[in-house]
Amino acid sequence: MMNQRRGIHLDQSELLCKKGCGFYGNTAWQGLCSKCWREENQRERQKQIQEDWALAERLQREEEEAYASRHQRTQSQPAITPFNKFEERKTKEKSSKVNTVTKFFTPSTKTPPKKDVTPFDTQSSPSSSSSGSRHSSADSDHATREFIDFLKPLKSGREIFKQCRAFTESMVYKRDMGADELSECVQDFYQNLSERLQTQFKGSTEHVESVMDEVEKYMMTRLYKEVFCPETTDDENKDLAIQKRIRALHWVTIEMLCVPVNEEIPEVSDSVVKAITDVIEMDSKRVPKDKLACITRCSKHIFNAIKISKKEAASADDFLPTLIYIVLKANPPRLQSNIQYITRFCNPSRLMTGEDGYYFTNLCCAVAFIEKLDGQSLNLSTEEFELYMSGQASPHWPATEASSCSPSSAALSQVHKRLDLLTGLGERQERVIEKARQLESDLIDWTDEVEQKVQSVLDNFPLETQNPGTTTASGTTATASSAIDSDNVENELLPPPLQPQVFAG
Repeated sequence: MMNQRRGIHLDQSELLCKKGCGFYGNTAWQGLCSKCWREENQRERQKQIQEDWALAERLQREEEEAYASRHQRTQSQPAITPFNKFEERKTKEKSSKVNTVTKFFTPSTKTPPKKDVTPFDTQSSPSSSSSGSRHSSADSDHATREFIDFLKPLKSGREIFKQCRAFTESMVYKRDMGADELSECVQDFYQNLSERLQTQFKGSTEHVESVMDEVEKYMMTRLYKEVFCPETTDDENKDLAIQKRIRALHWVTIEMLCVPVNEEIPEVSDSVVKAITDVIEMDSKRVPKDKLACITRCSKHIFNAIKISKKEAASADDFLPTLIYIVLKANPPRLQSNIQYITRFCNPSRLMTGEDGYYFTNLCCAVAFIEKLDGQSLNLSTEEFELYMSGQASPHWPATEASSCSPSSAALSQVHKRLDLLTGLGERQERVIEKARQLESDLIDWTDEVEQKVQSVLDNFPLETQNPGTTTASGTTATASSAIDSDNVENELLPPPLQPQVFAG
């Protein structure tokens, strides 16, 4: 069954850069690592610039030829303008056009006016303090103080701080640039500063990385509002699309993804909850390194859950399906914006190597899998997949004793059982009402039949009434033949009562 679900299995070689450099690739960079992507991007950009220069030179030559031919036709006197002055004017016009083309194809390098400040001035730039909220300003001030405290023991700490502060202040004036251009500026600054630190610290990689981590923390805390989900990108639309997609996939079960996790075990359930919490917490962080730390903690909780469930070390084939399951259950806020933010502004060395780079690459693969998820990936037919996606059916219907034993599945099973019971009770109620109406109709018919029979008997046998007495011809009334039937029986005419008699023995 695992082999049939080809969409979940991912060869570890697919995580590496397509150029074969050995670093981790990224789907946002077309499978390349940050180093190869920048080189490829620079080659493409240089090629585009050369093509634009060739076009500009061709247009300039055509304009010069048209200008020269026009003046030759209109020139009536042979020596109105000396030849050397004509060449001088043509050279001047050519240099002016070249400068115009150069400015057109060169990114804007407008920087704010320099201020005479002390090397460790902790005041932030006016633009950032005026546009940011109190909370963000407090975070920026705190990051600045920590950065200064870190740099004080270093010999070149003042120079590093001045360069970083000048760069962040210049970036505020480049907010209208595209996200790729902003990323290119930040990555160029990282690379140049890293190379200078390598020379200063004589190849001490750990020392250089620690300094670069603090540089990233200081710069990205101050630039977060300007560079996270900028208006020049469609990151917000991508966030809404992936959230809607995950909500539509709420029916995907742990069995469909072949996740080797048993949530009935308390320790496993706790690890799953912690993993979900960590991936959601990623959105609350400002520094790319801190966001990566949330992804790393989430991944370690996943490995722990798999290890406890299987009672053995987890493999990469187990990790990716479980990570997909965690993302589906968590539905992290602004997922695409956070991934793009890390990709654009994180220290490139952290994404290319190490556990942070490995886990981040897997998260990008998990999101790409969710976006392209289909019935074949879940071992379902196309019809079943479409029914589940539209909400017309659910894999939990009908509920059976052998269904999933997770708490959510058990609750759904109970709900469906109650619905079935209510449906049966409704059918029984309809049958009772129908029989009651039939009984009422039968009683009405029986009453009518009884009345008809009684009336028939009365018609066939009318009642005969007898008068109490008849009047004779002499005018006297004859007494009734029986005293019992008479209404005026005299007491004295009655026989005396019986007396008890005593007999002597």
